[in-house]
Amino acid sequence: MHRFLISAAHKSSGKTTISIGLAAALRARRLSVQAFKKGPDYIDPLWLGVAAGRPCYNLDFFLSPDGELRQQFARHGHDADVCLIEGNKGLYDGLDLEGSNSNAALARLLDLPVVLVLDARGMTRGIAPLILGYQAFDPKIRIAGVILNRLGGRRHESKLRAVIEHYTDVPVIGAVQEDAELALVERHLGLMPANESAQAERHVAAIGVRIAAQVDLDRLLALSRSDAALPAPPPRQPSRDETVRIAIARDAAFGFYYADDLEALAAAGAEPVFFDTLRDSALPSCDGLLIGGGFPECFLAELEANRALREDIRRAIEGGLPSYAECGGLMYLARGIEWKGRRAEMVGAIPGDVRMHAKPIGRGYVILESQDTHPWRDRAGMGGGAELRAHEFHYSDISGLPADTRYAYEVRRGHGIDGRHDGIVRHRLLASYTHLRAAAGCDWPAKFVRYVRHCKNPDLKEDQACSL
Repeated sequence: MHRFLISAAHKSSGKTTISIGLAAALRARRLSVQAFKKGPDYIDPLWLGVAAGRPCYNLDFFLSPDGELRQQFARHGHDADVCLIEGNKGLYDGLDLEGSNSNAALARLLDLPVVLVLDARGMTRGIAPLILGYQAFDPKIRIAGVILNRLGGRRHESKLRAVIEHYTDVPVIGAVQEDAELALVERHLGLMPANESAQAERHVAAIGVRIAAQVDLDRLLALSRSDAALPAPPPRQPSRDETVRIAIARDAAFGFYYADDLEALAAAGAEPVFFDTLRDSALPSCDGLLIGGGFPECFLAELEANRALREDIRRAIEGGLPSYAECGGLMYLARGIEWKGRRAEMVGAIPGDVRMHAKPIGRGYVILESQDTHPWRDRAGMGGGAELRAHEFHYSDISGLPADTRYAYEVRRGHGIDGRHDGIVRHRLLASYTHLRAAAGCDWPAKFVRYVRHCKNPDLKEDQACSL
């Protein structure tokens, strides 16, 4: 097996493009590649999943204890030839002074060599003390090699190689020239999600070809070889309870779902039925509804034009359909969205108006305390004082909500709806700016499925609705 973590000296060094290219190039060699992304992120995993040809999974210190991170890594990577983890930010950057949640900490935890991507624009001899400093800062971190990125030409490359060879013992395993064709499309909140790009697979394949030509893949594989196999986890036992159909919005406007959350929904007894908010005129036959995050503001005209679906969703929610929406889903269910001087009508199931802003309203990790108003409350702890760790990232807020609006959460860290509350509860709908993740005991997929099953069969006792 081959396992390594790709990091950088600082964010925006190009490590995402390098990671995507490496995954695609190694897959082109007929190696099975399992990609991971450190931290909370939906967009990079979409691209990495396209490159690797299998879902990408997130590893997050804030949401999972160390033991769970090891289990997640083994569960998804034990059958792969190559396990590639793309870090976030710089190698030693973290939330605290000790760097307990840094990329370096993850490399230590999983015993991974580090491939350091260095944005070399404007650098020559100064690259040596940078590498030496990163080695000396934590001698337990194995910097297996560096990939020089955004080079200014062959002469620039040769100077950097000579400096690194003379002053350090770190091999240069790649030198990537500045190339506009390697760039991923960006938008106001970051990279364009791969689910929006019709040419994503062709673009990823082209990146793979370019990276393969400029990175010594054989050297990379040699430096990342491990004879220690990852333990195969016991198979996840499927639910023996009644299957419920969950309609899930998945299209260019909505696509932010963690792969392991979707798997957890299926394991809990959900049959996912995907629908397209831009093209479908009605909800599919379903027992529950899930609308995840995305960029609805970029599809205002299309979403507004699909009036038939909007009205069908509103009627379903007002009629008592168990529903869950996160961030972009919340925005879509509001009365309307205003962005760049234009307002578009949305579903109207939430009596509030959404407005986009130029700067983030809520960004980063959140800690919530669930309230008794939480529709999924049960003795397993989802309601009534349970503390949940999650994350948010939104440039919008919602106003005009009625004074008697019920909320499922009090916010202990983060912003949510208004800095104090999150999780609008209306009928059987829970809609929040917070993104939950099925980790560290927050098994929201099983609890939501249980709630849907109970709503479908209200005569069932609590312990009959779902075996948690």
